Amino acid sequence: MFSKLHKMLCFSLFGIILVTSGCSAGAQTARPAGSEVKLTLAAYTTPREAYRELIPIFQQQWQDQTGQKVVFEESYQGSGAQSRAVAEGFEADIVALSLEADVIRLEQAGLITHNWRATPFGGIVSTSVVAFAVRKGNPQNISDWADLSQPGLEILTPNPKTSGGAMWNILAMYGAVKRGYVEGYSPDDAGAREFMLALLNNVTVMDKAARDSIVNFEKGIGDVAITYENEVLVGQQAGQTYELVLPTSTIQIDNPIALVDTYVDRHGNREAAEAFIDFCLSPQAQKIFTRYGLRSPDPAVAQAAADTYPPIQDLFTIDYFDGWKEATPDFFGDNGIFFQVFAQVQNIHNE
Repeated sequence: MFSKLHKMLCFSLFGIILVTSGCSAGAQTARPAGSEVKLTLAAYTTPREAYRELIPIFQQQWQDQTGQKVVFEESYQGSGAQSRAVAEGFEADIVALSLEADVIRLEQAGLITHNWRATPFGGIVSTSVVAFAVRKGNPQNISDWADLSQPGLEILTPNPKTSGGAMWNILAMYGAVKRGYVEGYSPDDAGAREFMLALLNNVTVMDKAARDSIVNFEKGIGDVAITYENEVLVGQQAGQTYELVLPTSTIQIDNPIALVDTYVDRHGNREAAEAFIDFCLSPQAQKIFTRYGLRSPDPAVAQAAADTYPPIQDLFTIDYFDGWKEATPDFFGDNGIFFQVFAQVQNIHNE
């Protein structure tokens, strides 16, 4: 089983999907201020449907206010891969990523120079939680994390080399054990590693992005997918029959949005880029995000949509791990916890 997983690991960093909204794609050079301006949005895969509703609304509002047409070029891929692509030369004006660490990479590269956290919600445009997608009727009787370690189960979760969702999944499972919510495993580092080893032993496919993972699940692969809550809700809206399971303990997923100073200044489109980010943080846009299963960082919008989401007994945040500065090398570096356990699983299957 694991040999199949090993073959299907995807480490591609530049599988960028580009969609142009408003007219055909043009050159990457700056456009003069006037009748038309171009914005390039580099986003992770999960909120694609939400942005495709938001963008036309903003385009119309901006044209009504300024007389200027905004043309969007949209790119969607795994958050980590997207962040690396921008850091290495993909000239996105705005990034909407899965996790803060991927924006920090762009800060460290000198591409983002302003305080992108200085927004009403600390730079966060949407939130979600780590959840499970299970088959109709839940034939494997999966109700919580401990059920994912049962022998013979086939699990899908993305690859942390390319996917922000994968990183959230790993921190969610690790934190649930340490907080004492995974039956049969001691609430310490040793217990958390033991659980990860058992769970990873059941992983059959690691796709490059969360959306790819849920698409494979929709094709009939696997018994359960560890994913964003909103991926399951969006799939159900589209007619999928799989079911949502929220574990007793899970992590809050905070999704940042930021303007990329170097590229915005090169393209001369800062005013429109700032306006789009402001629009995405507005109550109007936040309500649209909730329609696509995402939770809102706006307290008023979140309260209005509260009945949409099942309650969670233990919801923790990245601060439990002292933030991304600690979590990134400790969990996802070449010698981090995840890849140490990953190597153990690989050795087991090579024996």
